[in-house]
Amino acid sequence: MTPGHEGTVRATLPLVGANIGTIAQTFYRTMFGNHPELLANTFNRGNQKSGEQQKALAASVATFATMLVDPDAPDPVDLLARIGHKHVSLGITEDQYQIVHDNLFAAIVEVLGEDVVTADVAEAWDEVYWIMADVLIAYEKQLYASDGVEAGDVFRDVTVVEKKELTDTVTTYTLDGDLTAARPGQYTSIGVVLPDGARQLRQYSIVGQAPGNYTIAVETEGEVSTFLRDNVEVGDTIQATLAAGDLVLEDGDSAVVLVSSGIGSTPMVGMLSYLARTGSERPATYLHADASEDTHAQLGHTTALLEKLPSVTVAHSYRDNGQLIDISAHEVAGSDVYLCGGNEFLRAIRRDLESLPAEKAPKSVRYELFSPNDWLLG
Repeated sequence: MTPGHEGTVRATLPLVGANIGTIAQTFYRTMFGNHPELLANTFNRGNQKSGEQQKALAASVATFATMLVDPDAPDPVDLLARIGHKHVSLGITEDQYQIVHDNLFAAIVEVLGEDVVTADVAEAWDEVYWIMADVLIAYEKQLYASDGVEAGDVFRDVTVVEKKELTDTVTTYTLDGDLTAARPGQYTSIGVVLPDGARQLRQYSIVGQAPGNYTIAVETEGEVSTFLRDNVEVGDTIQATLAAGDLVLEDGDSAVVLVSSGIGSTPMVGMLSYLARTGSERPATYLHADASEDTHAQLGHTTALLEKLPSVTVAHSYRDNGQLIDISAHEVAGSDVYLCGGNEFLRAIRRDLESLPAEKAPKSVRYELFSPNDWLLG
C-alpha cells in the first residue's frame, strides 16, 4: 500500500469503522436493487434478514484495512482463507468483485457524504478493496484449479440416496453424484429451488463420505434446511457443490483436540470419520457440549466411530446436568485444537485456551463459525 494512502486509511479508519454497519446495509440494499438475481440465487436470504451477512462485510473490510496499516495486527491470511473458501463454495467468480466494488463505494459516499469521501479518501479505500480482492481472486483461482474445474464450476446435481432422522431437529442426507473427495472437516453448499423460484444456498459440514458421495447433517433452521426436511426425499435430485472449507484436519504427529457444541459437532464427526477410516493412532481428545443427551444428535454416530478409535479420549458435557467443558481439565499442551459452535461458545473456549500457562498451551487453534461472522477473527 502506498505511504500516502496508508496515512489516509489510518486517519479515516475510525470514521469508516464507526459507520461500517450502515455502509454495509446501504451497500446490500443498493446491490440487490441493481442485481436482484444475487439475492435470489447466491446470497442467503436468512443471513440478510438477520444482519449476519452485513456483519461479515463490515468485519472483513474494516479488519483487513486495520491489518494493512497496523504493524502489530495479526496476519490476514486466516481471514482471507475463510472468505476464499466460502466464495468457492458459492461459485463466486472474478467479475463479481467489480459489482461489489461499485455498489460498496456508492454506499460509502451515500453514508459519509461527498465532503468526507474526497478523491484522496476514495483512492485510498479503493486501494484497500483491490488489494483484498486481488488476493482473494488469486486464492480462489488456486482452489478452483485444485479441483480441476473452471472458476465457478462447482455445482453438481446429486441424488439423495439416504435420509435419516437423528433427532426432532437434525437429519442426515447422503448425496450421490460427481463429487470430489473432501478433506476431513470441510463442507458443501446445498442448493434448493424454493416455491417462489429462488435458488437458496446453505453450507453443511460433510460428516462422512465414500467415492462420489457426501453425507451431511442438517439442523432444521432456516429456509434451506426446512425445505430439505419437508420436501426432499430419497431419490430426489438437488444441487451440491464440491467440498470447500479451511477448517480441516491437518496431517502431522501432533495430538488433536476436537471441541464442539450442538450441531458444531458436524465437522468434528468428519474428522473422526477420517481418523477411523485411516486407522489413525494419533493421540486425540474429543470434547462435546450439548443441552442434553437427548438433543445430542450425533451421539450414536460418534460412539460408533470412537469404538474404532480406542486411543481417543472423549468427554460429553450436558447443560441440563449443569455440566460445561473445562478445557483446563484436559491435556492440550502442544496439540492442534479445532473448535466449532455458536459465537458465545467459541468466545468462552478461546478465552479459556488463552488463559492457560505457556507450558500447557496448544500449538494451534482453528475454528469454524455457524454464520458469516468473520468479525470474531483475532
